[in-house]
Amino acid sequence: MPIPAAGRRCRALRIGVGGPVGSGKTALVAALCRTLRDELSLVVVTNDIYTTEDADFLRTNGVLPDERITAVRTGCCPHTAIRDDITANLDAVEELIARHDPDLVLVESGGDNLTATFSYGLIDAQIFVLDVAGGDKVPRKGGPGVTRSDLLVINKVDLAPLVGADLDVMRRDAAAVRGDLPTVLISLRDQPDAEPVVSWLRGQLRRATPR
Repeated sequence: MPIPAAGRRCRALRIGVGGPVGSGKTALVAALCRTLRDELSLVVVTNDIYTTEDADFLRTNGVLPDERITAVRTGCCPHTAIRDDITANLDAVEELIARHDPDLVLVESGGDNLTATFSYGLIDAQIFVLDVAGGDKVPRKGGPGVTRSDLLVINKVDLAPLVGADLDVMRRDAAAVRGDLPTVLISLRDQPDAEPVVSWLRGQLRRATPR
């Protein structure tokens, strides 16, 4: 059940979820919805260039009621719609907020590269998702998505032995390029509740201004 009105925030917290194609963004959004839907009011905006595939996945898996999930078809590179011209995403977010008065809005970017970042006119904080199948060199390559995101998630750590990725190297290199910004390593197969990311989100919610 969503938290009662007396404990609600004065403004929905908006979190962007970005990262390369196949890194597990949609799976992470699904996990966050499943874990938090009984304590928070949530809505989701997904972005795909031409399809509604990610929104369809969330609806098919029943992570939220259908009306709480909106798909944006960007028709352009994903970073354009989340950083440069945010109009379509902003309209989608504001429509969901008007209808549902949520505590938390998740905006998932379409798959993009390491330069992808969200405009802070659209979101309050951003999560960037990598996966170990890309190789343990990826964190040290940097790029704004890796170095500036409010939380870096290195996903699919269960695959590390299969692809020859060294998790200690990834952890060390992420710390080197991110400084004090947090990084978590997870496997949604082994941790389907995405607890490290949920813990970070709860911290973001606690720091938000209460009503």
